[in-house]
Amino acid sequence: MRRFARIASVLLCLALPLAGISAQQITRIAVVDLQKILLAYSTDSTALRDYEAKKAEIQQEIDSQAAVIKSLQAQKADADKAKDVAGSQRIDAEIAQRTDALRSFVRAKQDELDKAAAAIKSTDAFAQLVYKKIQNVAETDGYSLVLNLRSADSVMSAVLWYSPMIDITDKVIAALVGANATQ
Repeated sequence: MRRFARIASVLLCLALPLAGISAQQITRIAVVDLQKILLAYSTDSTALRDYEAKKAEIQQEIDSQAAVIKSLQAQKADADKAKDVAGSQRIDAEIAQRTDALRSFVRAKQDELDKAAAAIKSTDAFAQLVYKKIQNVAETDGYSLVLNLRSADSVMSAVLWYSPMIDITDKVIAALVGANATQ
């Protein structure tokens, strides 16, 4: 009897984790190429294209300021190497000042972009249609998260790798074509 109880408890310990695995839902992620959608509907997407252009302009300024800071860091390294304590401290102070200024700039511009995005979402019919179609396609296909595949405003995208199987861009464009045909 003890042997049976021991075997039953071992089997129960093995079965509990497996039961948890089957109850978990796998999160499905999709990507969409918003830029491709905008190009496909360039006549309807003026507000979004303006927003993307503003983002690109801001990113260019951020990259420019970051390059200056990086250059100053190289100068500081040279000053440290030459044992120029006064020069190193002066450059370090300038790096700190420029870094703080860049943080403030990024924070202010992000707030500006957030407000612009909210305005587009609430007023631009095309943007509302695009986001609604993305949501419809994602929900229909069972995706719980959709990421913008690429952005023209930065060298690096938030998506480092993806399987082409999760790209729903063409389905969103097809849904938009269907929406335009019914209007």
